[in-house]
Amino acid sequence: MVQQETRSQFMARLLSPKAADGSDWAFIVLPPEASAKLPRRGRMTVSAAINGHSFEALLEPNGQKSHWLRIDAALLEASAAKMGHEAEFEIAALAQEPEPQVPGDLALALQAAPESRATWDATTTLARVDWIHWITSAKQAKTRAKRIQDACDMLASGKKRVCCFDPSGFYSKAFCTPETAD
Repeated sequence: MVQQETRSQFMARLLSPKAADGSDWAFIVLPPEASAKLPRRGRMTVSAAINGHSFEALLEPNGQKSHWLRIDAALLEASAAKMGHEAEFEIAALAQEPEPQVPGDLALALQAAPESRATWDATTTLARVDWIHWITSAKQAKTRAKRIQDACDMLASGKKRVCCFDPSGFYSKAFCTPETAD
């Protein structure tokens, strides 16, 4: 079920990322007024439509108290949207955040640490989204491995929320919109 008060409709130009990962994808930056209607500035799942084609997507924080949305090649094709052109968007927060997919390395670590797993299972879905975001936002494999170990230690001690993590990136400036190729 979608909450009506978070719904926004807007036009946005499909931007091409400067550093594409080998696949064709585009992104948009949500207008500030659309992002302001959403319940959180961090990562969150929305019900969305591009040119009337419906889908669910994970919004990413842009570090400016707003969000950006990655649009893959299949969605571009299905919606007849074209890179560099404007498209019509509709977004709304889901009434309940879906359970996030746990990365394999974190799942293995939790499986090996029963106390950590017990606290993990007792946290909220949004707390798990934030734990995963903190771990996957590490830029180096060494940092990611340390964060997984730290997460297991914190969870084993009963901490249900990752401490010292700003999921919006606003205070730490840890997150930003991708650079455009243009």
